[in-house]
Amino acid sequence: MNNESQAPVNRLILGDNLEILKTFDAESVDLIYLDPPFFSNKNYEVIWGDEGEMRSFTDRWAGGISHYLDWLKERVEQMHRVLKKTGSLFLHCDWHANAYIRVEILDRIFGARNFRNEIIWKRKNSVGQSNKKSNQFGYNADSIFFYSKGKNNVFNTIFTDSNPEYIEKFFTKKDDDGREYRLATLTSPSPRPNLTYEYKGHKPPEKGWAISLEKMIEWDKEGKIYIPDDVNKRIQRKIYLDEVKGQLVQTIWDDIDVLSPTSNERIGYPTQKPEALLERIIKCASNDGDLVLDPFMGGGTTLAVAKKLNRRWIGIDQSTVAVKVTEQRLQKSSQHFTVECYNTPIKEAS
Repeated sequence: MNNESQAPVNRLILGDNLEILKTFDAESVDLIYLDPPFFSNKNYEVIWGDEGEMRSFTDRWAGGISHYLDWLKERVEQMHRVLKKTGSLFLHCDWHANAYIRVEILDRIFGARNFRNEIIWKRKNSVGQSNKKSNQFGYNADSIFFYSKGKNNVFNTIFTDSNPEYIEKFFTKKDDDGREYRLATLTSPSPRPNLTYEYKGHKPPEKGWAISLEKMIEWDKEGKIYIPDDVNKRIQRKIYLDEVKGQLVQTIWDDIDVLSPTSNERIGYPTQKPEALLERIIKCASNDGDLVLDPFMGGGTTLAVAKKLNRRWIGIDQSTVAVKVTEQRLQKSSQHFTVECYNTPIKEAS
């Protein structure tokens, strides 16, 4: 691939992602999301049934878990190479091999110091009921490993909408003008001499206040602090409901459902991920105009979302049907893109 200023982007590429990634320039991609075939040893992994997919399935399973890890590892090595220093990788997997993937592949290639999070996507669908006695709990979650290339990775804080139960539980107070708020601590997590002062008769906490005296006076004038009449009670910060962006997203993602059979997003791809899942990942780890890569694009959800969020994108798949389905999905927009077979451009589309 050419240097970044001339790099052809918005591309669908048919072929083996290992060989295709080797042609990319180093440090040319901002974000990689990959949802590789899981190590589940089930024939349902064969979705399209065309020659490229069948060949890939056979390659992965030729020698059990060690062969699967070798197959995946050499691809992740290339992904690490093409990521920018500020880039990140999100690898989606399940319980069959997640422990092996983290320790044997991701920690070794990216370094344990660049592990950022293990995200647990709790899928809302049930695992089914049976009269047969079981000796274990059902599986209803996937792992998404988040690693960065270095310590200065792009990361944008993400919030979810505050649900009614959360609001009712925490925002229990009102100002005279009716503005709802909740109280939050103003205690410093560590002692600092300049944060240890008395304010309006209220003694400081043991480790001092979280803000300086100047900031305390400023917030007091703006009505952002709560000062109880009893000087033995603590001054606290007011957080107004109308200023809250939402709840900060943590590592348990239980607010994004799998696609229902009747969802408008459905394109007939059995393992299709919801657009909301990819939207959260792309928003948090990339910026407007950045380049997003999905080397196992499947039904093209990553690319469709990247397009909506004004990111540049590249998708790779070994299945001709996957490329065709994704092409049809993306043709609903006016965005120009190319469809290629490795080493041989097929056509341009818009």
